[in-house]
Amino acid sequence: MPHELTAAEIASIEEEIKHRQTVVTPQCIAEVQRTRAFGDLSENDEYRTAKRELNRNYSRIRYLKGLLSSGVLVEYESKEDEIGLFDTVTFRDEFGEESTVTLVTALRADILKGKISKDSPLGSALIGKKVGERVTVQVNPSNSYWLDILDLEKGEDDRTTAVN
Repeated sequence: MPHELTAAEIASIEEEIKHRQTVVTPQCIAEVQRTRAFGDLSENDEYRTAKRELNRNYSRIRYLKGLLSSGVLVEYESKEDEIGLFDTVTFRDEFGEESTVTLVTALRADILKGKISKDSPLGSALIGKKVGERVTVQVNPSNSYWLDILDLEKGEDDRTTAVN
């Protein structure tokens, strides 16, 4: 299944690839060469660490290029009074607890920072809804919960959330 990418995500990915190719890769290669000169490679932890970092860098570049090659450009627009992508929503759950989340694309989801994927059960339940509505979040076929939407702050794709 292709990844949905916004224009800002594509630009961010392209910038990271360029930075990794032009800055990080030469630094890693220089470190590998520097540590290789320490001698016996079988007992050279610095060399192994430098090689590992170089390989991680190459791996990240491959991953990002794969995202771009399999990605599909999408644009999300929502009405002023409806919840859409990049909007911040405050809601109260059935236990009376209030929470605030921001809806993002799957590549930017970070639950610890309150960034929820629009494709998650919660995100899917909120998209297109309005302040004052009660929605049901279907977690799986046998479990669901409801919440009341309290507030909506419209957002935009400002590239502040990194692509994972």
